[in-house]
Amino acid sequence: MNAFSAESLAAALAIIGIVIIVSALLSGLIERSGLPQVAVFLALGAALGPFGLRVLNIGLDSAALRVVATLSLALVLFTDAVSLNIAEVKRRGALALRLLGPGTLLTAALIALAGWLLLGLSAPGAAILGAALASSDPVLLRGLLRRRDIPADARHALHLESGLNDVVLLPVVIIAMAFLSHGSPLSGAGFAKLGLDLFVLGPGAGIFIGLLGVAALDLIRRRIGVRRDYESLYSLGVAFTAFAAAEAVHSSGFLAAFAAGMTIAALDVELCDCFIEYGGVTAEMLLLFTFVLLGSYVIWTGFTVINGATLLFTAIAVLIRTPVYLLSLIRSSVDMRGRLLIAWFGPRGLSSLLLVLLPVFAGLPGGEQLFAICSLVVLVSVVLHGGAPMLLAQAARKKARREGAGVAGGAGANTLAHGPAVVQEDARIDREAPREEQLIVPISWGDATTSSEDNAAASIDATPRRPGVEGDGPQVGSQRISLDELRRLWQANEPVTILDVRTDRSYEEDDLQAKGAVRMPPDHVAERARELGLKQEAWLVAYCA
Repeated sequence: MNAFSAESLAAALAIIGIVIIVSALLSGLIERSGLPQVAVFLALGAALGPFGLRVLNIGLDSAALRVVATLSLALVLFTDAVSLNIAEVKRRGALALRLLGPGTLLTAALIALAGWLLLGLSAPGAAILGAALASSDPVLLRGLLRRRDIPADARHALHLESGLNDVVLLPVVIIAMAFLSHGSPLSGAGFAKLGLDLFVLGPGAGIFIGLLGVAALDLIRRRIGVRRDYESLYSLGVAFTAFAAAEAVHSSGFLAAFAAGMTIAALDVELCDCFIEYGGVTAEMLLLFTFVLLGSYVIWTGFTVINGATLLFTAIAVLIRTPVYLLSLIRSSVDMRGRLLIAWFGPRGLSSLLLVLLPVFAGLPGGEQLFAICSLVVLVSVVLHGGAPMLLAQAARKKARREGAGVAGGAGANTLAHGPAVVQEDARIDREAPREEQLIVPISWGDATTSSEDNAAASIDATPRRPGVEGDGPQVGSQRISLDELRRLWQANEPVTILDVRTDRSYEEDDLQAKGAVRMPPDHVAERARELGLKQEAWLVAYCA
């Protein structure tokens, strides 16, 4: 694919199409079974590579791999930042420090020490490998965090770690690369320039582009309106612009992408939610496409470096996290089950490979050896850590079968008896105690725009019309319902349930809630509706902003 041609374009489109089709078709199976998504796409890459159909032949010197890997690392860092809940970071600051200080950095140092002693790597090379292998894979971790049987404290801790550890480890890699390229210690002027580029120019460019982007979007929102789905694309535009701006001043575009994401997370929660809702899927497709490219050939070079020393190093790299994190979480607010889960589940994957590819792309000595060793650890981690969600899913199914057998014959009565109580417990009604006749609803102004012209509409999901509501009521299946239509439903004594389906971030940062609304997180809606005992014949009116 070095020269552009119709055949190469067709092959590239075919590969992209296959990634999208396979990910869509297997999404339900992967979520239910816990099958590691990464393993599926590595296998797909192997099937398309030189050892399979020979459609792909991607080496470490491939320009396509360099472009895709660069975009992927920028997106990983931007997504990490945008996905962070700033309020949660402040609330759990002590836990974040435990995870990043004694946890991430100590793990990186011990892995680097093992690489230096066992593999004979230079100090900068060992530091690069240690930092890369201390990073957690965002794709494997995302699959675990979607599970509802994960303890809340463990979920919050893993989310914090995945959102912050890459930006802590990236400077380690960049500084070690500077030592590796010079072959000798940097001078004082060299250190000053590196610090300026790394900690001032890069983040500064990202913050500036982030501020400019948020201000421009806010202005257009108020005056014209912006489609919600396009806001996610806008986020991607901000990320890539920040990356380019930092690279233009010879700084780190990756740190700029993270800084732009943090700026958006701090100033525009709605834009973050739009990105997570729409753009997050696009970003994940690119990450999976990167796995296909890596799986076509280069990741399997990890098997070429297998010997006693590398196997011992691999065992240390995979297992050292557990005792380090258990020690770092002593006297924390996380219970023992959560601590064990956090300590064990630190999968190495795409982030590790992307970080270790930086010295390869820079042409530094020993870069290919570092990549091969890192690939071996990642392959072992995909098997060990990728299998953990499968075991959890299997255990959950067995527990569900036992509970189902235990309540056979009396389940209906128990559900009716406890359903309303669950609704009342979860609803969190009147957090600001609104007046009885007043409906406090931060209404979503429709799915299409946030323009003020549509300020009487909220999103709706309605069951078929009941005979008591005549022609002036909302139409079945309509996307929006006005406040007047909602009042007419109440006046007709129709069963109406208001659902608060805002994301957790939007919900936690707003003190207002619709009067009598039932909290319904947007994930796992069907299961949650059954747990709450919502009436199937009722009108379900949902608002999300």
